[in-house]
Amino acid sequence: MNRGILYALLAAATFGASTPFAKLLVGSVAPLALAALLYLGSGLGLLALTLLRRMLGRLPGRPLQRAPATAVHLRPADLPWLAAAIAFGGVAGPVLLMVGLRSLSGATASLLLNMEGVLTSLLAWCVFKENFDRRILLGMLLIVAGGAVLAWQPAAAGTLLTLATPGWGALAVLGACLCWAIDNNLTRKVADSDAVQIACIKGLAAGAVNLAIALTLHTPMPPLPTIAAIGVVGFCGYGLSLVLFVLALRTLGSARSGAYFSAAPFVGVTVALLLGESPAAGFWLGGALMAAGIALHLTERHAHPHTHLPQTHAHSHRHDAHHQHQHGFDWDGVEPHAHAHAHEELQHTHAHFPDTHHRHTH
Repeated sequence: MNRGILYALLAAATFGASTPFAKLLVGSVAPLALAALLYLGSGLGLLALTLLRRMLGRLPGRPLQRAPATAVHLRPADLPWLAAAIAFGGVAGPVLLMVGLRSLSGATASLLLNMEGVLTSLLAWCVFKENFDRRILLGMLLIVAGGAVLAWQPAAAGTLLTLATPGWGALAVLGACLCWAIDNNLTRKVADSDAVQIACIKGLAAGAVNLAIALTLHTPMPPLPTIAAIGVVGFCGYGLSLVLFVLALRTLGSARSGAYFSAAPFVGVTVALLLGESPAAGFWLGGALMAAGIALHLTERHAHPHTHLPQTHAHSHRHDAHHQHQHGFDWDGVEPHAHAHAHEELQHTHAHFPDTHHRHTH
């Protein structure tokens, strides 16, 4: 299995598994405060992880690494893309969702939230020019349909009417989905940088802004034990999930990563069952639709003659067919590693995804 597919599925699993635990906290914590604390838990947890990695690297007696680091830190040119991603996905998205939830049932909102995967793919294909074919399109539709079946409840029977004649609540939730779709595509622009650093900055920035909004609105904060529990859920379900999603973006591109990530509701429902909840009527049908969609993606084979133009960049890589270069430093053979390297023009044919080196037109 391609490493990017595994990252995307693990991202969906960690996020989906956290949803039932977050749901347990909704009744006792205001939604805006919960969103702020989840993001802060994500950012602070990843910051602690970063500091721990640095401390372990400086332990006495530990051999110094002669090869470059395995990740490239964010560059100044990356910051506008990351800032825009945070503004859309970490600030505007949660605020619009909170506005929408005021006038919508949870079931209707859950169905509307499945539009994030659709909008992510549409933006990737139409605006950022990622390649796709009918197999990928059908697979994405099946995965999203499976999520809609899982979220469907009798109380949401009016959802189609809501979509046909949306009110402000539905428009707000759809706006949140659009913001997160933009976030996914913008994050792809910086995905070659350190995934932990990206996720840490996004969590801290989004958490701080949402917390400021919550405090401005005099939103009550939960007690410290509850804050600690929310922080743990945020670190696992938002922080680690986002790190894995960024790693998937490098290899798969936005549309395919978003499609695999849309499997998160199935994981969430499965964990809810383990916690004692009764299965929804559409559990098996939704799971079957998602499995069929993922199978279509897993069996994709996109291969054609293509040309790699000369370029110089820096990212984590192994010495594969695209990285046959020499080193200007003493390299001990450790892979993957990251450093600035030049690519000469290369023409060949092989199966590939829209990763860092295959963002060509067709």
